[in-house]
Amino acid sequence: MKRRLTGTLLATALSLPFAAQAEAPKAGTPITAETLVAQAEMIRIADALDAAVDAKDWTLARSFFTDMIDVDFTSLVGGDPATIPADALIAGWSANLTAEKASFHLRGNHRVTFEDDGSATMHSHGYAWNRMERGALEENGGDAMWEVWGTYVHGFSQTEAGWMVNAMTFTATAERGNDFVRNTPGS
Repeated sequence: MKRRLTGTLLATALSLPFAAQAEAPKAGTPITAETLVAQAEMIRIADALDAAVDAKDWTLARSFFTDMIDVDFTSLVGGDPATIPADALIAGWSANLTAEKASFHLRGNHRVTFEDDGSATMHSHGYAWNRMERGALEENGGDAMWEVWGTYVHGFSQTEAGWMVNAMTFTATAERGNDFVRNTPGS
């Protein structure tokens, strides 16, 4: 039994790096005295954005974006990547994540790369959890939760107000739970 378990664990451990993502993660720009503050600010913005969404503070969430944003959530919702007003993105989030639907967003393993044009790109891993009690009803699927794991890519541009998010891509790598909770706006 012990030998079979060890073999199974080894096989699983060896396959995880290949199953989790198709391409190698970006290492990011090495941290230097010149990039340290900018990297810390971008990580702060991404984390604060998650906290604002979970607190349903849509004004604060909107403040982290440029007026127009390139978005790609096609791995979750289909369709095509698009450039949209940030106000439209926030309106969509606020319509789905109402007071009835609790959420928890978390990201980590941030890697920032600075571009020659003064912009930056941040890669990170992300997790999101949604809970809506109506989902637990038999007719709604019988489970109050939905959760997703994946990777984020945030584009940042330097503005007079500081670093702001001008692009956001989420690529789901796994999800589980009730699609009713995921797809149904709270009331």
